[in-house]
Amino acid sequence: MLTIPIFAFSLTHPGRKFIIFLLNIRSKSMSSVPYSRYLIYPVTWYSFLIVVGASLALFFSCREEKYARLPRDTVLDLALWLIPGGIIGARVYYVVFSFHQFQNDLFSVFRVWEGGLAIYGGIIAGLLVLFIFCRRRNISFLLLCDIIVPGLALAQAIGRWGNWFNMEAYGLPVSGSFPCFFPFAVQIPADGYTWHLATFFYESVWDFFVFIFLLLTRHTLLNRRKGDVFFFYLFLYAAGRLIIEELRTDSLYASSVRISQLFSAVLCTFILFRYRLSSVKPVKKHPFSFIILFPLAVISVIVIICYSLFGHSYFMLSVKHTVILLSVCSVLMVFGLCSVYFPRDLQEVENADHCA
Repeated sequence: MLTIPIFAFSLTHPGRKFIIFLLNIRSKSMSSVPYSRYLIYPVTWYSFLIVVGASLALFFSCREEKYARLPRDTVLDLALWLIPGGIIGARVYYVVFSFHQFQNDLFSVFRVWEGGLAIYGGIIAGLLVLFIFCRRRNISFLLLCDIIVPGLALAQAIGRWGNWFNMEAYGLPVSGSFPCFFPFAVQIPADGYTWHLATFFYESVWDFFVFIFLLLTRHTLLNRRKGDVFFFYLFLYAAGRLIIEELRTDSLYASSVRISQLFSAVLCTFILFRYRLSSVKPVKKHPFSFIILFPLAVISVIVIICYSLFGHSYFMLSVKHTVILLSVCSVLMVFGLCSVYFPRDLQEVENADHCA
């Protein structure tokens, strides 16, 4: 280890400054607590990362616009409405389900840079804006959804790091055999520097893998019908969120139900049955997929919901075993979707599109 400082001071003065700069970045990146909420005062990391994510999403969407042969600047025109509409929707969703945090200071509702954006609220508002835009421009709604969602997944992966700088969206407290170091866990100063699951990091990684999958398959495996890329994005994101939401300590609730977890379960169930019912002759060609994998996927959704509502009282599973249970259910759900999507013949899909 002594070779690093010796090498650094053997360099010229600019060289020494550069090496010390890299070492400082490394030491900060390995810390379990962010060194500051601000990139450059008054610009917060949270706001900066949202802008970076939105810019990259716009870049990828513009590339897809050319591939889809849409009119030039369609995505740019849409972004002028979609980005602010999505942010407003994400904020409204968060405020509605956590109004107790704002009732004593209503002006804090507008301090978005302090955190408090719910992804599902942004998606719902974004889809509403997108639908109106498509109606006015006479553009296929599902086609435009397919163009946007890969970049959206990347934007979510980047934006989640804003939660780290704000020290929010973390998970259950951990200790003992669990790896208590970042990025597996994070220390929360407000909780006496107790180690908690770094659930924001887990979701960031999951969103990034969703982005990579959609990026690599959008023109090959997922090009059978308009909307397939969009529905796969919704399903994959929801499948990961079902697990991660169960591990968080700051979920938004409707009564005793985690609202994002319930919404994820509804999405997964809807998409599973959508593709199951759209297949014309699946059982004779692929009996294992439709008789085994699809029911297992549906059962997995039910298990996750039942566990979130009643499982803690009856089973008292540790954090480790909870993660294993939910992960197995999520994997079965993904296999279930693949089992009812990929066996369909291309001709069968084209006929269904023609009938629609």
